[in-house]
Amino acid sequence: QAFFCLLLCVPWGSSCPPSCQCTERAGAKVVLCSSQHLEEIPKDIPRDVVFLKLDANSITRIPSNAFRHLSHLEELDLSRNAIEKIDRAAFKGVAAGLRTLDLSSNRIRSIPKEALLALNAKLRLANNPWHCECALQEVLWEARLDPDSVQDITCHTAPQEEYVGKPLLQVLDAGVNFCSVRQRTMDVAMFITMFGWFTMVIVYVICYIRHNREDACKHVDYLKSLPSTQAHAE
Repeated sequence: QAFFCLLLCVPWGSSCPPSCQCTERAGAKVVLCSSQHLEEIPKDIPRDVVFLKLDANSITRIPSNAFRHLSHLEELDLSRNAIEKIDRAAFKGVAAGLRTLDLSSNRIRSIPKEALLALNAKLRLANNPWHCECALQEVLWEARLDPDSVQDITCHTAPQEEYVGKPLLQVLDAGVNFCSVRQRTMDVAMFITMFGWFTMVIVYVICYIRHNREDACKHVDYLKSLPSTQAHAE
């Protein structure tokens, strides 16, 4: 009876993942899962965790709702992993309370802006092989980035070779606007499409006119070939 009473009294979420260390810091739950060769986010992280360290592992993806049950989470360290993909709803459920998110030193080339712009957390995005584009530019302008790491957000690839290897902030300060480049590209594509449709309509009209003209000429020739009324009378 005492054993079952103990089970009932243990709060849900108080267990600790086998590969992690759970402790407390100033009364707040801390879960340390650093350097544990993890390939994905543990499923049994305590619900009352406040500080979560998953750095220096082999995690490659942050799926949707990965931390949704961690409503008390304030600091999340995902640095020094192999993260390549982050889903749009990766941080759904923790966006309001998260104060720090470290995604530095991963393999992130691009990220849905919806995944980050909903956060109030201070972001660290340095040392990733970023592809400089409109979405990353919007994140840089609108998200709360750690000022100490902004200069290390570098263009690994870019629409133009001259931007490769340069800090994104430096490129934008020089007046480059990746969003306007994308808009111009879309405008050109739309213009080409409209021109194609317009050309097809013109060709159709010309063919239609020629066809009607040929029919009219054939009809006239046919009428000329008929015996005239006068000749018939004679």
